[in-house]
Amino acid sequence: MTNAQSAILAELQKGFPITPRPFLALAQAAGCTEEEALTIVQNFVADGTIRKFGGFLNHYLAGFSANAMVVWDVDETRVVELGKRMSRYKNVSHCYARPKSKAWPYHLYTMIHGKTRDGVEKQAREMSEKEGIKNFKVLFSVKEYKKVNRWLGRE
Repeated sequence: MTNAQSAILAELQKGFPITPRPFLALAQAAGCTEEEALTIVQNFVADGTIRKFGGFLNHYLAGFSANAMVVWDVDETRVVELGKRMSRYKNVSHCYARPKSKAWPYHLYTMIHGKTRDGVEKQAREMSEKEGIKNFKVLFSVKEYKKVNRWLGRE
């Protein structure tokens, strides 16, 4: 592996800065041109060195300070169908199912992000009406204790 390739991999693991030309910033940090950085990354994708390329958004820094886990009481036969549909709503960052219990009837979970609590509650009500789900709860985040990027093994 060349010095440029090693430097690009090291920089990629740090994440991209929020800038209109993230590969230019990557190249500058790695000591090469933007074109070289793009070629190196393209080659890493082509040869399988990089299998996945994605981004993580810090919703707080993006201005989404009202965040809630919305729990939905849905029929088990509709969980997959509703999960797929609900995950497509623009303010939903993730959606998943968990087992119900006698004490907790909620089977489907969505994380909704918004700028205000009222906005998040409105989004949940609209989803409820559109999807025909009557029993749900909006549980607002109070504090984020820890978030780990498991792919990179760091917080």
